[in-house]
Amino acid sequence: MPAAVDIRRAAERAVTKTSWLTSRHSFSFGDHYDPANTHHGVLLVNNDDTVEPNSGFDPHPHRDMEIVTWVLQGALVHQDSAGNRGMIYPGLAQRMSAGTGILHSEKNDSHTLPVHFVQMWVIPDHSGIAPSYQQREIDEQLLRGALAPIASGIPGRDAALMIHNRHAALHGARLQPGERVELPSAPYLHLFVTRGRLTLESDSDRPDTVGEGDAVRFTSCCGVRVGAVEPSEILVWEMHAALGS
Repeated sequence: MPAAVDIRRAAERAVTKTSWLTSRHSFSFGDHYDPANTHHGVLLVNNDDTVEPNSGFDPHPHRDMEIVTWVLQGALVHQDSAGNRGMIYPGLAQRMSAGTGILHSEKNDSHTLPVHFVQMWVIPDHSGIAPSYQQREIDEQLLRGALAPIASGIPGRDAALMIHNRHAALHGARLQPGERVELPSAPYLHLFVTRGRLTLESDSDRPDTVGEGDAVRFTSCCGVRVGAVEPSEILVWEMHAALGS
């Protein structure tokens, strides 16, 4: 059975804009609620955020959520009520398990440069776990020309970060023009283009092209390939369950 492919263009995303934040939402978020767009698989949030210099998110609470942050440009400073502190920058991935409840802040300490990052939320297998934090450098070679495991909770899968969801894994790849990768086979797949332009292999004479900020939601994905038209980076969630299943 061929994969169902749902392309969501960057310009179609809901946007929250303040004096210091521009946040583009792939799914319903905050005041932007669409009952037909609340999740894909177990992925609930895929926010593409830009925070201006000397600003950021003041301490705010989270509960029962696995939150993975991937910085594209600049640096983001994290502090939380469990005593964790870290600076996240391109090539370093962060995971925060909110569990029974945690307060955290995210700040751009630069006086001159904005910080641009993607933040993704998946539900944990069980509610009420102890809050925890992890950040790991992802070796650049692992993100060059092939999918690299960034975060996973799938049993037997090694990744830089561990998440508390046994049905989900996050992969990343940086591709040069002409390079191609095969996406994981899974009931649910979410591809997000952080930069560049790629083609999706298909039986059509005119394959679909996706660019920066575009997302693709696959259902029953098997053997799908993407190829870079220009230097590109992608984030791919592989999911073997959906909310409510």
